[in-house]
Formats: sequence, C-alpha cells, structure tokens
Amino acid sequence: MRQRPLITLTAALAAGALTLSACGSRGSDGKDPDSGEDGGTTVVIGVDAPLTGDLSAMGLGIKNSVDLAVKNANERNLVEGVTFEMEALDDQAQPSAGQQNASRFVSEKEVLGVVGPLNSSVAESMQKVLDDAGLVQVSPANTGPSLTQGPKWQTEKVRQYKAYFRTATTDAIQGPFAARYLFGTAKKKKVFVIDDKKTYGSGLAATFTAEFKKLGGEVVGTEHINPDAKDFSAVATKVKNSGAEVVYYGGEYPQAGPLGKQIKAAGAKIPLVGGDGVKDDTYMKLAGPESTGDLTTSVGAPVEDLPSAERFVAGYKAAGYRDGYSAYGAYAYDSAQAIIEAVKKVVEAHGGTLPADARAKVTAAMQNVSFDGVTGKVSFDRYGDATNKQLTVYAVKNGAWVPVKSGTYTG
Repeated sequence: MRQRPLITLTAALAAGALTLSACGSRGSDGKDPDSGEDGGTTVVIGVDAPLTGDLSAMGLGIKNSVDLAVKNANERNLVEGVTFEMEALDDQAQPSAGQQNASRFVSEKEVLGVVGPLNSSVAESMQKVLDDAGLVQVSPANTGPSLTQGPKWQTEKVRQYKAYFRTATTDAIQGPFAARYLFGTAKKKKVFVIDDKKTYGSGLAATFTAEFKKLGGEVVGTEHINPDAKDFSAVATKVKNSGAEVVYYGGEYPQAGPLGKQIKAAGAKIPLVGGDGVKDDTYMKLAGPESTGDLTTSVGAPVEDLPSAERFVAGYKAAGYRDGYSAYGAYAYDSAQAIIEAVKKVVEAHGGTLPADARAKVTAAMQNVSFDGVTGKVSFDRYGDATNKQLTVYAVKNGAWVPVKSGTYTG
C-alpha cells in the first residue's frame, strides 16, 4: 500500500528547542513524489537494510536514523530548493534481495544516493549494480576490507568501485584491535576461534587470528558453524575440552547469543568475544545472565559519550521510534548526511540546480565530502574508507553493554 505521511516532530533539547519536521518518507511503491509547491526538486535517499528477520534490530536502527537525517535536512533547508525523502527497502540480510533492491534504486531517477547495507555479503551483491549506474552508496556498517581494497587487500590494495563509500572502519583494524586487547590487557593467551562462514564473520575471525598469533597467543581450536543452526552443543564440547581461556566469534548476535550460552552450559565458564555484529542488546536476551563478562568491539566511540552525538540521541528519542538506533544508527545518520552534503556541493556548483548527470556528479563530489558528524569527523580516503579509525571494547555488565576501552588502531 502506498504511504506518504506528513510527519511533524518536536524535540526539546538541552541546548534549546529543535523542531524536526518534513514531508515524510516515501512509501515502498517507488512512485514519483509530488512536486513541491515552490517548484523545487525532490531527491530520494534509498536505504537498504534487513528490516525483518533476525538482524532487524540493527536494520531498523539504520532506517530510522536516515529518516531523522532527512527530516533534519529539510527542516534546516540544508540544500536550497531541494526536498529530501527516504525510501527504505528490506534485504532480509540476503545478497539476492540486496541486488534486487539495488536494481530498483537504479531504476528510480529521483534516487541520488543509497545508505546501506548492513551485511558485507549483501554489499558484494549490490556494489557493481550501483557503480555501473554511477549511483553513490555509503554503508554505515560494512567492515569487510575487500569491499574497498580488493581481494588481495593484505598485499595489493586496489579500489574496487568508485561509487562505494563507508563511514564504519574495517575488520583489517577491528580484528587486530580485539586481539591486542585480549592478549595485552585481558591477559588471555589461549583462544578458540569460531566463525559463521559468511563474508563478515570469516573475514573478522581471520584478521583477529593473524594478530593474536603474531602477539604470541595460541589458537587452541577453530570451528565454523552454520548460521541457520540452533544447536551448538558439539562445538561447545570442543571448546570445553580445548583449554581455551576465551572464545572469539566472527559473526552476528542471533547466533552469538545461543552459542555463548551453550558454551557456558557445557562447562566452559569463559567469555565469548565478538565484533560489531554482536553489539546489540538482543545478544544479552539470547545469551542469558551468563553473558556477564562477555565482550565485543564496535566501530567508533560510544555514541552516548560523544558531545557531537547529543543532538542525534535527543532527536532520535523525541522522534518516538519504536526501535533503538542500535550499533549503526549514528553511522547511518552520518552516511545520509554525507549524501546530503554531496548533493549540496553539486547544486551549488551548478547554479542552484541539479545537472542531467546528477548521479555521476554526486558520486564524484562524495570523495571530497568532509564535515563534523554525529560520530566525529566524517571524510573518506582514496579507497572510499572512513578516515575515522576509532574503536571501542564493550563488556556485558548488569545486562547492558558498557564501554571499557576506546582507542585508535595505528597498525
């Protein structure tokens, strides 16, 4: 059904009253929006994320955060003569659905940028479709190094797609960051490594393993699990018999929670450690009270502790979204803002209008976008990667993720 509601939101912030109002988000029917009464231009920002299924908590946080960015841009008239709208499509964390969504966005001429996806494996299916059309893509969550630097990124970095950017740092940094924390700070010398065989999970586990061994740590066992499985008892028994002091899991919270719970039930009272794909409050619900002491790393500094994020956090709360912004909301907001900034550059360079080749111009402009965002300074290097390399280690305490150490990985 076609939905194009008029939404007006009012938020009272500590710094003063901020009114967030906009024309609302597009429905999922893909039809052209109505022209503004002032004859202005409508620019659509597409969102691809898992809006249903196991990973929907993160996907809906992405969608809502882009929605908030669009509303703020319209309220503040950031690009004169341009009204922004959002169109969100559900990829269900499936590469085939992501590819179909990419094709749909390409077919809609009003779409000048796409935020997403969540999963690196989905990104692999979308990149060429969007790049061939010159349609810029900014992911708030993809961390697989090969997406920007090619399959031989460890020895020969080659940019793959000029239309692909991301605001999250990569697993080339996140894995080693976790290894250094576990070996140097937590004093864990023996680890059992498990991954879900997916692009994100296996890649993260590989970079962690390489660094942990380099530091002098011992990998006492490795396993790959089926992400569709629910029973991990066989793996849990192997972990218990291995003598591991810690488990490192490359994957996402729907499997990490039950896995951690079953490992402890098997008698291995050791922490499970994951990456940013584990950092969602749903993890504790799945892992139970035994999850206390489990760890994860995530991109950036804690949003709640960033002065730059105060407006975002308050605005998100005031908007009344049913779902939290989760691990990637702030990065999704900055991804949408990056697209808005690129559109602004193009409009200003063309006398207040969008040229016929707007998509190509917006993609080119993105390379030089630089602004102070919710997550800090937002800009991109020559591969399209975020220049912000900060990461944080979190621990489960009293049923919540609590930051224990933030830092910047320097190699």
